[in-house]
Amino acid sequence: MYSSEGSDDYYLYQQNIGRREFIEGLILLGGLTLASYFLPGCLRITEPFADKSAAGRPNILLIFPDQHRGDYLHYMGHPSIITPNLDRLASESVSFTRCSTNSPLCMPARASLLTGQLVSEHGVWSNADLTANRRGPSHVRNIRDAGYHTAVVGKTHLYVHSGAIDTKNHVHELNDWGYTDTHELTGPRASANVDSPYTEYMAEEGLLDTHREYMSNYNAAIKDGTLRPWDDPPCPLPTEAHLDSYTGWQAVDWINNYKGDKPFYYQVCFPGPHDPYDSPAEYRARYKIEDMPFGISDPPQRPVSSLVQYFVTDYEKKYHIQSWTEEQRQQMKLAYCAKVSLIDHYIGEIISALEENGLRDNTWIIYTSDHGDMLSDRRLLQKMVFFEEAVNVPCIICPPSGVQGWKSDANIDHLDITATILEIAGAQQLADSEGRSLLAKILAGLDGASANEGKEVIFSEVYGFSMVRNERYKMAIDDASQRVVEFYDLLEDPKELRNLVNDSSIASIKRELFDRHMTRLLEHQDKNRLNQYLKKNGRL
Repeated sequence: MYSSEGSDDYYLYQQNIGRREFIEGLILLGGLTLASYFLPGCLRITEPFADKSAAGRPNILLIFPDQHRGDYLHYMGHPSIITPNLDRLASESVSFTRCSTNSPLCMPARASLLTGQLVSEHGVWSNADLTANRRGPSHVRNIRDAGYHTAVVGKTHLYVHSGAIDTKNHVHELNDWGYTDTHELTGPRASANVDSPYTEYMAEEGLLDTHREYMSNYNAAIKDGTLRPWDDPPCPLPTEAHLDSYTGWQAVDWINNYKGDKPFYYQVCFPGPHDPYDSPAEYRARYKIEDMPFGISDPPQRPVSSLVQYFVTDYEKKYHIQSWTEEQRQQMKLAYCAKVSLIDHYIGEIISALEENGLRDNTWIIYTSDHGDMLSDRRLLQKMVFFEEAVNVPCIICPPSGVQGWKSDANIDHLDITATILEIAGAQQLADSEGRSLLAKILAGLDGASANEGKEVIFSEVYGFSMVRNERYKMAIDDASQRVVEFYDLLEDPKELRNLVNDSSIASIKRELFDRHMTRLLEHQDKNRLNQYLKKNGRL
């Protein structure tokens, strides 16, 4: 496991090393012209690298699990989740505690991270059949063209994973996006039918039938209404054969065997902790059900938007969620936490591999997720709504060798992460993107003037609904009618318990948010794509 506080190389920045020495050290390590960010009278340059050759640039590792909720980390104050490796990484990083996904759903969120575009621009409103233009904007392609070796292992979900397909037959699509080295997997549910390198491995180990029986039974229970999400059985496979384990050790093997002369941009896309919460029994045994927090037990109070009401009704019809006991809700959260802990273990293994191969001191590590998980809070499941449980995601950014960890409550989103990765790589930024690089903020440190200053507003979109939020207010509209359907005062009501959509006393505030920001979003909206989605799939 990678360096802990007691080890000899536990970072230099725990010692009495000053800010200037830290800057000079990073300059030596990565060729960064960081003086332009700190020294009086220096101009900020567009590309932060004195050495313009690819060989002089740092590696970039993006760890990107599916459905990891932002507050389900020990360092974020969760009372019982076990995440020692992510906690340690955060202690060496800048953690952005108010990072929002640009869509609380897999395919739209991933398309935004990849393209630097908002959902209304790339047009992927759901996990249905519409996909982003793989020959359009791509930060991965820009980084490849800047001289990087681009690689990915895990779940990309850039196209629909359904039917009797094989991810190997879609390698050309990932190549179009800019990936040169691919090991594409699916999520756990899709692996019941879709073939991939993981199912090949399972077949070789004689485990495929067992795995597919588990996943097929889960999928069937969703369809026939017998699913009990709090009662997902543990994974029936050996722990090392779990889908997330496979992703983790494949990443370790890749790092151990990478001998290229180019810096790498490597994405490790864990399929978990997305449901089913099929965490191995040994990881569940680390938890006690009574330690699981209750969260918000009551369903949303009226008025309720049509988006939220759809899922309130759907989950009650399918799963009778209103009658779940607190113990059942805690059991589901326990299984989820155990799955996060499994992923955390392999994050430790991945960082150890970087250290053992002499790569840690020249590698940026970024950790985030596509969206969160309601986990039965508010009597809702999964994501697909604009409550913080679904929209807020982890964001940990660690420079080479680390820094003394600090937290920023700047208002940021996935597009900012994309812009940051491009600037680290010295690659061309994506034209007309809302993303704003965080690099200067990260390197300036906690005492920097902009440490907690983020965007004025963040946008998130799904299913033809759009959300805008600033530091205090969150507003959602129905795009088709342009009617405001949700409005929360996050300062007075941080748990989002009171929808103020009908409160006339804040009419001017709603109007300002709409006129200044939502109008701009609607003006750039690809209405043909939205209408195409609505015509084929309906609202939800």
